Amino acid sequence: MQTTKILMTCSRGFILFSGMALLSVSLMAFASPQSVMDLVQVDLSNTDAFSSIRGVYGGVGLTIFITLVYLALKNPTQGLGFLVMLWGFYALSRVLTILIEGELGPFGSQWLFIETVFFATALGLLTAHKVVAKTDALTYELAE
Repeated sequence: MQTTKILMTCSRGFILFSGMALLSVSLMAFASPQSVMDLVQVDLSNTDAFSSIRGVYGGVGLTIFITLVYLALKNPTQGLGFLVMLWGFYALSRVLTILIEGELGPFGSQWLFIETVFFATALGLLTAHKVVAKTDALTYELAE
């Protein structure tokens, strides 16, 4: 029982931490799309470009944040599954870039490391939930 409570707290904390990381970029994109693109040394040159960054990093990021808050509160296991995909596909995208376009710069390399750690954390927590669920089910069956 105590293990389940600790696991649930860690899971919710990680989901909310991930959400806050995404929210910070989302808010930055709404306020100043150019500041987001400055991180990768790209100049936005027209209103469509500004609009696109606000939409993708701002709007989509805010949608993901709200979804993560909901999942943290209502179904942390699904939230972890979502984060396994999110962080995993972010990392995969960077690996594909390395394979297709070549070595990443310092920003991309740093984020590949972070995304891989976040992917592994989400996967580890999700796996722990499955192990605890099986253990609890077995304990329940043995008690009958």
